[in-house]
Amino acid sequence: MDDISPCLIFIDKEGRWFHQGTEMIRREFIRLFYQNMELDLEGRYLINWAGKPCYVEVEDTAFVVRRISYEEGNQDRGIRIELSLSDDTKEELMPDSLSVGRDNVLYCTVKSGSFPARFNRAAYYQLAEYIEEEGKTYFLSLNGQKYAIRTGEE
Repeated sequence: MDDISPCLIFIDKEGRWFHQGTEMIRREFIRLFYQNMELDLEGRYLINWAGKPCYVEVEDTAFVVRRISYEEGNQDRGIRIELSLSDDTKEELMPDSLSVGRDNVLYCTVKSGSFPARFNRAAYYQLAEYIEEEGKTYFLSLNGQKYAIRTGEE
C-alpha cells in the first residue's frame, strides 16, 4: 500500500466540495484544488499540494457539467457545444466521448480527455434536445455527423 493520505475532502455527485463534512464555499480554493488534481493509475483523485499528494473521496466524478451553450461557428466549424464545468471553466464538448452510465446518467470526458464528467440534470436536458434514437442506439446529431452515445452495456 502506498503512503498517500486522505485530504479529508469529499466531492458529491453534484460537484459540491466538503471538508470534514462542512461544505466548502470559497471558490478560489476549490479552483486551486481542481488545478492541482489528477487521476492516478488506480482511478483515485489526487490533489498535489506543495509536492505532497493526498486523495479525495468522490461520490461519482470530480467534474460536473452544469450547463451547456451552443455557439455558432464559421462554415468550417459549424455549431459547437460549450460545457460550463464545476471548476468554473468552459470547454468544448468532445461529442465522441459521450456515454450513459448507471441510472441513465450522461457522461463525457473533459480536460483533454483526462477526466470523466457527469452531466447534472439541467445540462442533460439542454443536450437532450439534440439526442436522437435509432433502434436501440442513441446519438448526438451535430453538424451533419452522428456521434453514437456509448452505454455501459458495450
